[in-house]
Amino acid sequence: MTAGEEPEADGTPAQASWELDIKPHLTPYFVYLAAFLIAAAHITVGFLLKVGSTGVVFRTSDQIAMGVLGVLLGGLVLLFARPRLKAGPTGIAVRNLLGYKLIPWSDVVDVSFPGGARWARVDLADDEYTPAMAIQAVDKERAVDAMDRLRALLDRYRPDLNSRSATS
Repeated sequence: MTAGEEPEADGTPAQASWELDIKPHLTPYFVYLAAFLIAAAHITVGFLLKVGSTGVVFRTSDQIAMGVLGVLLGGLVLLFARPRLKAGPTGIAVRNLLGYKLIPWSDVVDVSFPGGARWARVDLADDEYTPAMAIQAVDKERAVDAMDRLRALLDRYRPDLNSRSATS
């Protein structure tokens, strides 16, 4: 991101055009439902704390704390809906649960989806990698299509990798 360039609303650097924008398909549905159920259960329990007498004295602050705890836990669960991957001329932008990383094409060695893995990864030099949680195994054909499109961009922006693998 150059000086004076404002980031987009999702935190990725503003760029004229990202050629590829991938988000998980099924996971957000489960995440939103789970977050709602967690928050609703805690709020309901908070309301019901004073209903019966079990010998324990619950105060209004306990009820409020129970509801706030549910909202916080629901918010943490919502982080699983955050992953996103964008690719363009400057490189691959990976946003996972807590972090964001822009990987220049010069640092990318491969993109892979190891057998048994839950999500793809961007392979870097020296056997390092960055997980790409936006491409998830649970999305099946959508994940295959996303990997094909990402590999096509890798071939376009790193043609030296193709010639190197062909000679070795």
